[in-house]
Amino acid sequence: MRPDWAQKDFYAVLGVKKDASADDIKKAYRRLARENHPDSNPGDTAKHDRFKQVAEAYDVVGDPEKRKKYDELRRMVASGGFGGGFGGGGGFGGGQGINLEDLLRDRAGGAGGGGGGFGDMFGDLFGGGFGGRRGSARPRAAKGQDVESTATISFTDAIDGVTISLRLTSDTACATCSGTGGKPGTKPHVCAQCEGSGFVTGSMGGGFSLNETCPACGGRQLLYDEACPTCHGSGRGASSRTIQARIPAGVKDGQRIRLRGKGGPGQHGGPAGDLYVTVKVSGHRVFGRSGDNLTLDVPVSFDELALGAEVKIPTLGGSPVTLRVPAGTPNGRTFRVRGKGATKADGTKGDLLATVEVQVPAVLDVDARAAVEAYRIAMADKPLRSNLFDQARS
Repeated sequence: MRPDWAQKDFYAVLGVKKDASADDIKKAYRRLARENHPDSNPGDTAKHDRFKQVAEAYDVVGDPEKRKKYDELRRMVASGGFGGGFGGGGGFGGGQGINLEDLLRDRAGGAGGGGGGFGDMFGDLFGGGFGGRRGSARPRAAKGQDVESTATISFTDAIDGVTISLRLTSDTACATCSGTGGKPGTKPHVCAQCEGSGFVTGSMGGGFSLNETCPACGGRQLLYDEACPTCHGSGRGASSRTIQARIPAGVKDGQRIRLRGKGGPGQHGGPAGDLYVTVKVSGHRVFGRSGDNLTLDVPVSFDELALGAEVKIPTLGGSPVTLRVPAGTPNGRTFRVRGKGATKADGTKGDLLATVEVQVPAVLDVDARAAVEAYRIAMADKPLRSNLFDQARS
């Protein structure tokens, strides 16, 4: 993560309270991701930017461990101190120039205390911004770039689970200069801006500062008089690859799946980033979905509801089942067929909700018309709407 994230309110981005449950955060993310997804808003840069903000916020507060560290850091920055402050004061006043890296290292047990305590606690939160000593000549390990991707799968694959191929493009070391940023064959010199440390001190606000990657050398500590002609001195390039990603059974439309270590490669021995796949599920011609349950509209005739019937209905990917419709069943009644729905997180199945709907024929033959006429005559003394007007006036 970047140091400026401590000043961002990811809860506000998602529209939830700071004490929101994990389930509420997930629901808010899914709703906003659907509303702002680039595929649903082609050409709308504002929606595209909003989608990135939502994804960034969920990446932090949607992960229990990252959320814990994020909340702790924001609390410390907001209070201006750590449990009563340091030195002789009650907190930190603005403009004191407190370096948060030094402060955390001191808090962990002295400036030479090594990599324990707070330094380790926030090290992965800021991708190496804490821990170690400033001025070190050794490049710091950094986690690889997180990669976002989308995948459209069929309704059936969403229920059963499926392995898909994804073509990804991610950040990697430049193949020409091997990540140095210099033209091959040229000699480097120490970066003057960071004096070879790879880091400069930047402000976080609230009186705090934090070591940031040097903008001149990109943390590589060295610069070249002649830049690499391929990457123009950045030391980075784009790499395309195809991976196999397993989409779990029961995945929902708009769900965001995290595949650890499937993102961009790490730098200087750091871990690979993560891959986040937003799943879009295609509709089905017959079945619908409500949570972990599948839904099905079953066409029936009037006599089947009036007299009762046994109606065969399909199941998704299985054998048909028989629905026993009792006599006098009202139109629109929903029957529950247990265990014929979508796969749940615990491996069990939801149910199939079958709703009976009377189909009125557009054309009747002579015999059918005669039968309907006879029924109308038989029911003439039992008007269906006899109490309707009386009830409307009461």
